[in-house]
Amino acid sequence: MVEINLTRIYELVVVLYAISVLLYFIDFLLNNRKANRTAFWLLAIVWVLQTFFLLFRMIETGRFPILTIFEGIYFYAWVLITLSLLINRFLRVDFLVFFTNVIGFFVMALHTFVPMQDYSTVQGERLVSELLIFHITMAILSYGAFSISFVFSSLYVLQYHLLKKKKWGKRLIRLGDLSRLDYLSYLLNVVALPLLLLSLLLGVMWAYMKLDQFHWYDVKVLGSFLVLIVYSVYLYVRISRGQQGKSMAFWNMASFLILLINFFLFGSLSNFHFWNS
Repeated sequence: MVEINLTRIYELVVVLYAISVLLYFIDFLLNNRKANRTAFWLLAIVWVLQTFFLLFRMIETGRFPILTIFEGIYFYAWVLITLSLLINRFLRVDFLVFFTNVIGFFVMALHTFVPMQDYSTVQGERLVSELLIFHITMAILSYGAFSISFVFSSLYVLQYHLLKKKKWGKRLIRLGDLSRLDYLSYLLNVVALPLLLLSLLLGVMWAYMKLDQFHWYDVKVLGSFLVLIVYSVYLYVRISRGQQGKSMAFWNMASFLILLINFFLFGSLSNFHFWNS
C-alpha cells in the first residue's frame, strides 16, 4: 500500500514538473510574469517532494542513494533543481531556471524508464565504501555545475543572436548582458572541474582497492578522462589566452554534449562500472 502511494506521489511530481517547465516556456515566449511566479512555486513543491523521496530512499537503504543508475539519475535531477533555484535566488538570472529544468525534466523522464536496481547484502558489503560514495557524489555535483554552465553559455548564444539581429524587447533585457553570462559560465566550470578531477582520482583509488580487475581502456574510464580534458582545454584557453565570447560558449556547449554521452551511453557500455550492474 505504501509503495502504491509513493508511486502516485512520484507521478504527481513528474506532472507538476512538466507543468512548471511549460509555464516557464510560456513566460519565455510571452514575458508572462504571472506564469513565471506560478512555475517557480510548482518547482519549489517538486523540490520538496524530490527531497522527501531522497531522504526516504536513504532511510530505506541505510546509505546515500546514488549507487545505481536509477538512484544516480534521480540525484542528478535533484542537483539540477537545487542549483537552479539557489543561483536564481542569489543572482537573479532570468530564464536560467527554465533552461536548466528543461534538462532536469528530461533527466526525470528518463529516470521513470530506468529499472530500479538493488544489490544483495554481500555484494553491498564488498563494494560499498566511503571512497565510492564520495566518488559518485562529487561526479554528479560536478555534472550539475557543468549543466548550469551549459545553460549560461546557451543564454549567451541566444542573447548574442538577438543583439546581432537587433531584436530589441523585454526578452533581450531579461537575459542580461553578455559579459555576465560569459563570466558565470566560466565560474561554474572553475568550480566543477576540480570536483570532477577529485571524483576521478577517488574512483581510480576505489577501483584498485575493491575490484579484481580494473582496465584503463574501459570505455567509461576513457570517456570520463575525455570530459576532464575537454573542460581543461576550455579553462586553459580561457585563462592563458584570455579568449572569451561566442567561440568559448560553443566550446562549452560541445563539451557538455560529450559529458552527456559519457554519463548516459558510456556508463552502459562499461565492463566494470558499478552502475552497469
